[in-house]
Amino acid sequence: MKKILILSLSVLSTLLFSACTDQANQPESQAENIIGKHTIRFTEPPKRIPAPHSVDAPLLGNGFTGVALSGTPESQVFYVARNDFWRLKSALDESFPLVLGKIELDIPQLKDASYLVEQQLYDAVSTARFTKGDISVSYKAFVPATEDMLIVDLNMEGNGSVEGTAGISFLGKEEQINKPPLERIFPDVREHETKPNGVEYLSRAFVDSVDIPTKGAMALRVSGSTDGKFTLEPGKTVRLVCAFSSNFKSDDCVATVIKKVEDFTPARQAEIEKSHKEWWRNYWEKSYVSIPDSVIEKQYYLSLYGMGSCSRDIDFPPSIFGTWITKERPYWNGDYHLNYNHMAPYYALYSANRIEQADPYISSMLAQIERGNYYSEKVTGIPGGILLPVGAGPLGVETTRRTPFMDTYYYDWIKSGNIEDEGMFWGQKSNSAYAVVNMSMQFYHTWDEVYTRKVYPFVKGVATFWENYLTREGDRYVIYNDAIHEGTVGTMNPILSLGLVRMVMQTVSDMSALLGVDEEKRTQWQFINKHLSDYPLQERNGKTVFRYTEKGCDWWDGNTLGIQHIYPAGQIGLNSDPKLLEVAYNTVDEMQRWLDSNGSNSFFPAAVRIGYKPDSILVHLNTYSKHTYPNGFQLNNPHGIENWSTVPNTINEMLCMGHQDIVRVFPVWPRGKDASFHQIRVEGAFLVSGEQKGGAVTSLTLVSEKGRDLTLQNPWKGKKVEITDPVAGKRTVDGDFIKMKTEAGQTYRFAMGK
Repeated sequence: MKKILILSLSVLSTLLFSACTDQANQPESQAENIIGKHTIRFTEPPKRIPAPHSVDAPLLGNGFTGVALSGTPESQVFYVARNDFWRLKSALDESFPLVLGKIELDIPQLKDASYLVEQQLYDAVSTARFTKGDISVSYKAFVPATEDMLIVDLNMEGNGSVEGTAGISFLGKEEQINKPPLERIFPDVREHETKPNGVEYLSRAFVDSVDIPTKGAMALRVSGSTDGKFTLEPGKTVRLVCAFSSNFKSDDCVATVIKKVEDFTPARQAEIEKSHKEWWRNYWEKSYVSIPDSVIEKQYYLSLYGMGSCSRDIDFPPSIFGTWITKERPYWNGDYHLNYNHMAPYYALYSANRIEQADPYISSMLAQIERGNYYSEKVTGIPGGILLPVGAGPLGVETTRRTPFMDTYYYDWIKSGNIEDEGMFWGQKSNSAYAVVNMSMQFYHTWDEVYTRKVYPFVKGVATFWENYLTREGDRYVIYNDAIHEGTVGTMNPILSLGLVRMVMQTVSDMSALLGVDEEKRTQWQFINKHLSDYPLQERNGKTVFRYTEKGCDWWDGNTLGIQHIYPAGQIGLNSDPKLLEVAYNTVDEMQRWLDSNGSNSFFPAAVRIGYKPDSILVHLNTYSKHTYPNGFQLNNPHGIENWSTVPNTINEMLCMGHQDIVRVFPVWPRGKDASFHQIRVEGAFLVSGEQKGGAVTSLTLVSEKGRDLTLQNPWKGKKVEITDPVAGKRTVDGDFIKMKTEAGQTYRFAMGK
């Protein structure tokens, strides 16, 4: 990757989001004005809960603990799960995220009451209102961003009073799938007690027949009650306070949660609520956009709310379903699936400047290095490489490992070649290369040396595998015995692998250069990148399009594997060879996978990367944004948080793209639609802000974090550009590309010259 970045500008504004220039220097008010417009409304009780897949319920969380609201007005159930509460055992179907417990809120008088739950995205507070006749019961609930707790304030309006009870419980039969021999329930250790002062607590632990013991705990206190019973009256607030912890966060998680609720006071709540709102305010100010389509904009912020609510635990990234586990065993073990599911939720976080939410991704991958080394040598005879099967969990756990259970009940998998040694590969050699995608994205978006040192051993291990696995034939390298899709064992040159290997070789070369290591290997990595086989082609409906493999599967009617070398592998873009770009365009046009159960999160950004029709992209993105439950999960799609990257990632790329060392502002955005954005992060560690109004760029600002060289594509084609440089002063330049030095921490402004 070159140090020079091409910033193709169509619009950037410093702190501006709307036409209100008097607020240009008030990003806080701009963010609040934009995001505060979007309220999420649930007008009926959720129906897909409990479920072993994504749910349709209101979702709360702080990146460590997740709470899903369910039930009818008279019988509310709050499902509680944690990112660090798993059963941890390297064996097929024996390791998965768990339900910690439930908070049950019963108010019998509300039977047949109306239902309304609203979630304010800007301050991450949920409110509920249940009305029956002249009685209305409401509550305000939030999971504090800075405390592992749930706080619920109950109130009522009307005449008389309302009786209720609140308590906590373990999961019951409806939250567990017990269909032996394939669906099994594993022994746990449970503790549940109510203290004389009314504090109720429970804990659940897995210590028998596991690789790593786990324990989670929660405690509840109902204000003014010693038995969980309460009476609501007008003007009187009843408060439920619940605390959560685990053995990974406390030496005695039970004592920790009990003390938290016992020490809780109204003054403490005020402090917690203040810090909670400050955290979310800062979260939204990191980056934001303003676009004319309110449906897409709402899904944009709802998606970022979801990731802010589930991804902060640096050692325990969220599962396929985020932190909202409501039934055991979840589909696909709820694990970190390595043939795209674990990577996709994070795609938008880099351009959206939410690096804190992206950081947890790497912990689970780095913990797999030892196992990847094992499979590389055992399966392919390559020492020092990294080759990973499809299923991973926290702390190095392998969720799909072969066991006697697999031999007994899934022997066909072994017989068909989908299992190699102890690993479930489905014929795919690309899982570890796919795992590099996010590392590569974060590296190029931040050029953070500390981060690079952390992930470099993994990236180098994957590169080592591929440089030894590839077969040299004449002037090209060929991939044999791989699979484009799960189970297509033994194919040649799968197009996804060709893209991923190129990405790996480029990334490892640039990382080694930044760190000043492995110079002697860099030439070989770059040579492989240059001489890897071309992407296979075919004719369909009179157009040249990509073929899924050179030998093997030619096309697939589902999924988007045929364009994932474009995105997320990032190997084709607006600066690519025009003929290759035409084939990419034809392939996107032929596939039309806008509503794909697995691949929308790669298809939309791939369409942007190759310059597909922007109006068409927005029409499909609007449809996609409507095809959701109120919480943002896709309708009738069992997958979870991977779909939250689709809208923000697509919009950010349309507004400001830094791909191929070229920062392009509004490169794939309709000229006639006004829009603005604040601090989109692009490759080169630049934070860009801009505005398009009346078909022209009206402002452009760039902050250089690392002082890298910049190449800016002139957003005012054929016009001069005035640069305000804090070091060199003002100057006017012309040309299609403005090449310039930048200094770390400095802000540069650009305007159309006279």
